[in-house]
Amino acid sequence: YLEDILKLILMVTARVTGVEICSLWLIDESVSPIKIRLKASQTIDPEYMKDRSLNMNEGVVGFVATNKSPLIVENVLDEPRFKEKEMAKKLGLVSMVSVPLRVKDEKVIGVLNCFTASYHKFSETEVNLIITVANQAAVAILNTELMVKTKVVQEELETRKLVERAKEILMNRRNKTGEEAYHWIRKRSMDTRKSMCCIAEAIILSEEHDYN
Repeated sequence: YLEDILKLILMVTARVTGVEICSLWLIDESVSPIKIRLKASQTIDPEYMKDRSLNMNEGVVGFVATNKSPLIVENVLDEPRFKEKEMAKKLGLVSMVSVPLRVKDEKVIGVLNCFTASYHKFSETEVNLIITVANQAAVAILNTELMVKTKVVQEELETRKLVERAKEILMNRRNKTGEEAYHWIRKRSMDTRKSMCCIAEAIILSEEHDYN
């Protein structure tokens, strides 16, 4: 879900603002120290994007995320904070504006970068438009992440319920302890390369078939 949403955000941003290339970075709070990761971009080699991350005190994106305010760069090759100079040379990037992805409580979840292929002085109107797009994007990203997390939690709970039911069946059928039954299901899952959910469902179906 999220990857598709990020690509859509970049496409809409480029179309609405008229910039050539956009990139989107998201803050990763699951690691220490906190990092900001390149998650989506147009025309950038996927290999370059792989595991591309900066610390929060690094680069233009780190500066914008930490200070929660936009930064306009007239020439990225002359900007000491800009860390993607090789990419900029390769793609012919010149000017940029970088804005925080901000949600309602002022929390910043990432950064949206907009680049031009020739020298461009971003006007206040253009920057405000990009800020508006970025804030709407932040809400969309947050909602998508919440939806994905909810789905994952629901699937996890469903799997636990099925595994517990399968454990009970094995305990009754094969006279196993709860721990032995769980290890049997897990080993079967590893041996067959199927999820524990699939193994549990098969045990339950077998029990229902025998019962009928």
